[in-house]
Amino acid sequence: MADTQNTKVQEQDIHQLLKVKREKLANLQEAGKDPFQITKYDVTHHSTDIKNNFEELEGKTVRIAGRVMSKRVMGKASFCNVQDLPGNIQVYVARDSIGEESYADFKKYDVGDIVGIEGEVFKTKTGETSIHAAKVTLLSKSLQILPEKFHGLTNTDIRYRQRYTDLIMNQDVKDTFVKRSKIISAIRRYLDGQGFLEVETPMLVSNAGGAAARPFETHYNALDEDVKLRISLELYLKRLIVGGMERVFEIGRVFRNEGLDTRHNPEFTLMELYQAYTDYYGMMDLTENMFRYVAQEVCGTTVIPYAEETIDLGKPFERLTMVDAVKKYAGVDFDQIPDTAAAKKLADEKGVHYEERHAKGDILNLFFEEFVEEHLIQPVFIMDHPVEISPLTKRKPDKPDYVERFELFIYGREMCNAYSELNDPIDQRERFKAQEAALAAGDEEANTTDEDFMNALEIGMPPTGGIGYGIDRLVMLLTNSPAIRDVLLFPTMKTLEPKRAENKAEKAAVNGSAEAATVSAPSVQIDLSKVKIEPLFADDVDFETFSKSDFRVVKIEACEAVPKSKKLLKFTLNDGTDRKRTILSGIHEYYEPEELVGKTCVAITNLPPRKMMGIDSEGMLISAVYEYDGREGLNLLMLDDSIPAGAKLY
Repeated sequence: MADTQNTKVQEQDIHQLLKVKREKLANLQEAGKDPFQITKYDVTHHSTDIKNNFEELEGKTVRIAGRVMSKRVMGKASFCNVQDLPGNIQVYVARDSIGEESYADFKKYDVGDIVGIEGEVFKTKTGETSIHAAKVTLLSKSLQILPEKFHGLTNTDIRYRQRYTDLIMNQDVKDTFVKRSKIISAIRRYLDGQGFLEVETPMLVSNAGGAAARPFETHYNALDEDVKLRISLELYLKRLIVGGMERVFEIGRVFRNEGLDTRHNPEFTLMELYQAYTDYYGMMDLTENMFRYVAQEVCGTTVIPYAEETIDLGKPFERLTMVDAVKKYAGVDFDQIPDTAAAKKLADEKGVHYEERHAKGDILNLFFEEFVEEHLIQPVFIMDHPVEISPLTKRKPDKPDYVERFELFIYGREMCNAYSELNDPIDQRERFKAQEAALAAGDEEANTTDEDFMNALEIGMPPTGGIGYGIDRLVMLLTNSPAIRDVLLFPTMKTLEPKRAENKAEKAAVNGSAEAATVSAPSVQIDLSKVKIEPLFADDVDFETFSKSDFRVVKIEACEAVPKSKKLLKFTLNDGTDRKRTILSGIHEYYEPEELVGKTCVAITNLPPRKMMGIDSEGMLISAVYEYDGREGLNLLMLDDSIPAGAKLY
């Protein structure tokens, strides 16, 4: 009851604060001082310019503009802190300097308001570089409430949804995105120096090819045609190589209809480049040199801290074939595996999950993912992939079951993917046929034949090296960011109900850290007449058997998608003990990981561990499953957050 009363009081306080802000604006407008009438303000310096060049600027007049982040009113003189793009600076505002009327207005300004400051540069008695204001101009009135400054904005869900607030409250976030821009600029400079031309190719395509991914589909009304959003840049860039544009690259958004996790977002920035008359060895040399150049340009060093590791981009990158990597880390030599049947038998023995359609080369790749990737911390080129997973790549002349392809791995993550491009149109058509067979067998990520691209290949494409870089992952590396959402200004998020989103924003503004301002997953109104439930068990279960199941309240501390799985989510749970419990649940179709973090749920905790995708799942989360309108519906059972972790259910 007390918590409910506190919430009501807090909501009343929020609405009162918002009301006062609008009243202040109305008073300004009535007095002919509407800040929204101002169209420009001439800025001469930024905060860091003044701090870094104090000796040169001391006593001189400067003009800055930015957001008021704090304010101390002390009678006839006040201080405020103004934040601009690179940083912030203290401003001394005295009644005798700006005039009595202006000072009275200034005292009514709020944290969050945007102001222009004109004044002289000086240092306070404590040695802080400041501006002695001669004129303060209100440029924009903030009608919302910023998070409380002491705690900052820490709730990740709100940070991602309201990136504008995140950038205001967290300077390190702003620094990350400034560095992202510099990384992309450095890439462009490097490639320009190597003679590459930057080009642009279509985003809406009739045939989304060039990668193993499921596309988004839409409809083009003017042409009355179904089209897809591109999943790669490859096939159009290769057309340009055919046309004689010998070195081309594109940096652009691509779209893949897949899940979200720390390394994947359905729309992301990809760079692909193609160079005529070279091969994948040429792409290795270019990649190694470019990574080293960009790191030095942006970070000032080629030794990069990432998580708990130190990545050295200055040393020569290791080169390993996929077969040798599996031999090194899994102790299995696939050169000695004669056929698909033997590969499947070995996978069964090693607990590697595969699908019936998979051939020997697919299973080699599964072994690589299962046993090798996590060990590839320092930069290493993994070369010579099996032909089954490389439909657009030139075969190795001496080993036709493998192709001239590499992936660069750093910190266990794929950073880029490169080929000696397939330019044999007859072989390419056969590869497309194999992809279409895989599509018919249920592989939603398989390609279909692109006849216009085939026509281009038949006209003739020179020997070509090509490569694709995940720009977001490179930015993650060079900014020491743990998740892809930390380097995307506006990552994909599940939509909140409008009213709940509004309440969440208001509470977060006042609470700052917003720990108490979480919002439940949006409820969906369903037509109960369309619901079918599974018939109740006809057989009795004796009480003793039932009572052996240990139902416990658990708190979800972390949740992420399981790599290589479209269904599984991996939960890290507080079950009331001094250890964390891991449970995997196949509910990714119904929930995204970020919306479940912090929720209170129910789990059976005394089931024996069950290995799923190589991970031990220690129990079962309880969900309600039913059929709705011909499809399965599911709701994870969630409880009141006031119930403690470990509470036993009877």
